[in-house]
Amino acid sequence: MTIRESMEQLEEQYLSPFAALSKNTLGRDTPEPLCDIRSEYQRDRDRILHCKAFRRLKHKTQVFLAPEGDHYRTRLTHTLEVSQIARTIARSLRLNESLAEAIALGHDLGHTPFGHSGEAILDKLCEDGFAHYRQSVRVVEVLEKGGKGLNLTREVRDGILNHRTSGHPSTLEGCIVRLSDKIAYINHDIDDAIRARIFREEDLPGEYTDVLGHSVRERLNTMIHDIIESSQEKPEILMSEGMEKAMKDLRAWMFAHVYSKSVAKEEEGKAQRMLEFLYDYYMAHVEMLPGEFLELMELRGEKKERIVCDYIAGMSDRYAIDMFEQLFVPKAWKAL
Repeated sequence: MTIRESMEQLEEQYLSPFAALSKNTLGRDTPEPLCDIRSEYQRDRDRILHCKAFRRLKHKTQVFLAPEGDHYRTRLTHTLEVSQIARTIARSLRLNESLAEAIALGHDLGHTPFGHSGEAILDKLCEDGFAHYRQSVRVVEVLEKGGKGLNLTREVRDGILNHRTSGHPSTLEGCIVRLSDKIAYINHDIDDAIRARIFREEDLPGEYTDVLGHSVRERLNTMIHDIIESSQEKPEILMSEGMEKAMKDLRAWMFAHVYSKSVAKEEEGKAQRMLEFLYDYYMAHVEMLPGEFLELMELRGEKKERIVCDYIAGMSDRYAIDMFEQLFVPKAWKAL
């Protein structure tokens, strides 16, 4: 018996009847020999962790564009926080921790430079629209490994696609990531906004903090415990009614006071115009795209608009700025 088979037996004995067992995966689009050590979901986690798109997340904006300070979140640190929350909940409910972790690590691989402002401008520019959750699936199915993709299991791809608010994941592990994403960004965005002196903890509406907690630590603890307690021995992942309402209302408050109008957003217009310049340039000079993107157009018959969006969405903030300067800023001006 291999180590993997032993682990699969342990899953059967220990995990909840509602867990997604590794041995029952719907599999990969391209069948592969099984690993003798790792389960299928562990393999997916490892493939995501080692892919290029994952590494680029460290230089992609979460909320604050080009923040001055080492402690503001990036898309990578957000992803790691989502993963930690999801693993805690999955383990406590005896669900498949490896599946939850793989989905969490992959859920934002398709995010653009400059956060949701970059996503919004690409959605406007691209003929077929643009959404980061669909792009994350495209990254793992097509764009990684020179057009071969990562060949992930269907459960992981389903969780990545459906982590958005309106999504309906097919596994409870995917449902955990969907809630963990919200818990993570609400709390770390509050922490970053306080660090940026946009508001103080005391400025948060008491009607929400009295339910959720009066610090980031308290809120994380309260919300995670609530999900675990509300979901024990149930075929769904739940928050209690009062907790869910307070979380949604606090999220709406954050949209009004941080996401929509604050120092965090002051540079958004510049970032969007920069991406628009890059999009127009590559649409007019598609031959300047890296060879792997040109091959996608030739081998898969992809639209030019789609490939240009793929290239720009994959850029880190720094790389987008560098390319803009290289293409549009005279060298003499850059030296000033």
